[in-house]
Amino acid sequence: MGVNVRGRSFLTLLDFTSEEIRYFLELSAEFKRLKANGVDHSYLKGKQVVLLFEKTSTRTRCAFEVGARDLGMGVTFLDSGSSQMGKKESLE
Repeated sequence: MGVNVRGRSFLTLLDFTSEEIRYFLELSAEFKRLKANGVDHSYLKGKQVVLLFEKTSTRTRCAFEVGARDLGMGVTFLDSGSSQMGKKESLE
């Protein structure tokens, strides 16, 4: 069975099956291999990702931003101090 995660938000691992998580891990290993070999891997060019953090973590934020940009994505960062996350607005 193929994995189809199109149109789904990634808010928690609990939203995914073990097969889908395995797919993400295998895909990320492939992207890492391509980057190490200097191969362009902007497969998500033109897509957007929103990084939602309840607690601040500079190292985690930077790692996610670099990874998203390596894939060609635009990045928007939100944290609890700069948004109404969980108050007036839903997370999805």
